[in-house]
Amino acid sequence: MNSVPLLELSGPPRDRGITHGRALAGRLRGFLDDSLARLGHLADRPVDLDALRPGIAAHRDVVAAALPDLAEEVDGLAAGVGVDRDAAWLLQLRRELMGYSRVTAGDCTTYASVRGRPVLAQTVDLNGNLDDQVAVLAVSGPRHRSLVLSFAGLLGYLGVNDAGIAIGLNLVLGGEWEPGVPPYLAIRHVLDSADSVDQAVEILCELPLASSRSFMICGEERAVCVESLGSQRSILEGADLAHTNHFLDPDFAERDEINIFAKNSSRRRLEAVREAGIPDAGDTASHHRLLSTPPILVPDNGDIRRERTVAAVILRPDLGEIRLWPGDPSTAEEQVHSLQQWSASGSHR
Repeated sequence: MNSVPLLELSGPPRDRGITHGRALAGRLRGFLDDSLARLGHLADRPVDLDALRPGIAAHRDVVAAALPDLAEEVDGLAAGVGVDRDAAWLLQLRRELMGYSRVTAGDCTTYASVRGRPVLAQTVDLNGNLDDQVAVLAVSGPRHRSLVLSFAGLLGYLGVNDAGIAIGLNLVLGGEWEPGVPPYLAIRHVLDSADSVDQAVEILCELPLASSRSFMICGEERAVCVESLGSQRSILEGADLAHTNHFLDPDFAERDEINIFAKNSSRRRLEAVREAGIPDAGDTASHHRLLSTPPILVPDNGDIRRERTVAAVILRPDLGEIRLWPGDPSTAEEQVHSLQQWSASGSHR
């Protein structure tokens, strides 16, 4: 398992992108050169950047209008890596450009609890063998500092900010995927901007999202799940919440596009969380055991096209902390990153 870099990103948006790009330039150029960010390994036909440029531009236009700071940061990433601007945008849009894949082995199991101290935890299930592309970003955003898990140059994936907001996500399939804000940039914007769970929900309800997702938001006293289907949103709330890869809102469930076999896998993982119960926030061993045990852990079957667990995390919004197991969590060593330690280092703004 490659080491996981911690990148401190501060300053204006373009500077943050340049810092990110320079720090990972060799790794990201190698990734882009690997059958165009490994998309060629996942597709049934060759993938060409020129053919993807119109779609990339359409998404970029929406992001630039909705989130101009993050659009500028992506452009800075391109400059830092030393690659074509569209290649840096491709890194933010891989999932959207791949489109629907109704047959999945898994695509994240997420849960949150505010019964006692708040906690959000999840597996990250991805195809493309992305466990060699994990990074942690310590971001000084325009309003908040945050710790963000990233894969392959993404500006965001999941994380926690200094306002006591943690956010994770799950893939769900439905509606029309069209040019818009990719969910990972939406999550980064939430972490940069949201002061509260209410504000995080408001942001996700207003952004023109490119694709369907479920977002799990955990504050110090509230846990909320936002399901996104086209322009519609459904809000689920409770002291204990869990989500996998099928819609839970009854109206949305009627429009679920997931393949029946993948849906059965999704249901098994959801039931496994519900049957086990969500451990207390401070019981790291029990969280780790839950996240490291099938069916919640999706093992590697050797097929790069199949999703498998490439990381697991515990997020503590009250502590501003990420506990990370990069790669297969059943064998990976734990890493702990905290906003408090970052503050103490004196290296933030």
